[in-house]
Amino acid sequence: MTEGIPAGEVPEQLAATPAGTVTAACVGVGNTDNGGGHQEVDEYDALLAVLGRSYDDDVRIATHEAGHIVVARLLGHPLGGATVDPGSGYEGRVWGECYAEAFTNGRGDASHVREALAPLMPKPGEDRGSVSDVFGNVYAQCIELMAGRAAERMLLSDGEPAPPVDDLRQARELAMLICFSEEAIETFSAHCDMAARDLLLPYGDVVIVLSTVLRIKRTLDSDEIDKIIWDVEARKATVFERIRRAQWQQRVENAAAFDHG
Repeated sequence: MTEGIPAGEVPEQLAATPAGTVTAACVGVGNTDNGGGHQEVDEYDALLAVLGRSYDDDVRIATHEAGHIVVARLLGHPLGGATVDPGSGYEGRVWGECYAEAFTNGRGDASHVREALAPLMPKPGEDRGSVSDVFGNVYAQCIELMAGRAAERMLLSDGEPAPPVDDLRQARELAMLICFSEEAIETFSAHCDMAARDLLLPYGDVVIVLSTVLRIKRTLDSDEIDKIIWDVEARKATVFERIRRAQWQQRVENAAAFDHG
């Protein structure tokens, strides 16, 4: 979720109990597409005026949410969709497949996940083998929560972005399941922050395309998101293959000229 908003993307399929039952923390409040395909500039400006949002803020929010999307898919997390239109308590949102069920059952926040799993977690010094999946999923989901700010840092040049208050809060809630001191939580969060950046660095072009389409369409479902990512990667692969073939042809021609020299 975009920074400073009191509700966020709670990771889905967060953890399994020692017995192996999955405790899903599916996220987000659904938002239907507002009908925005390609909008003329004046329509876009009118939309921003209605939202009370500047162009720069809209770009920031779209970049933030696109960062969450790309890292979620790189980590293999399924998505339900994403929006950059504001709703009740958020400016933009990425949600998992089971968000409706999660909110119906009152499981729509990382704090609910922590409350449910904390009694099952081993104490310091106890064997953690039975909950190793919890540790792995907490790690992955905290990286995903840090990805919005990482995308802003990577692509926007207006200095350090404002702290993503709700993303950080939810990451802290999850980190408390596996960390036993404030220092450990801060160190773990800093590591996840860097890991999100490292994942995003090779995919800046995907983040840019996703954020641009999000600003145009306002809401994307999971199929649209995956199609955009696939299209960007396919086009990139085609360009790289053309470059590779051109370089190979140049080597062949250079070798032929050398043989006849």
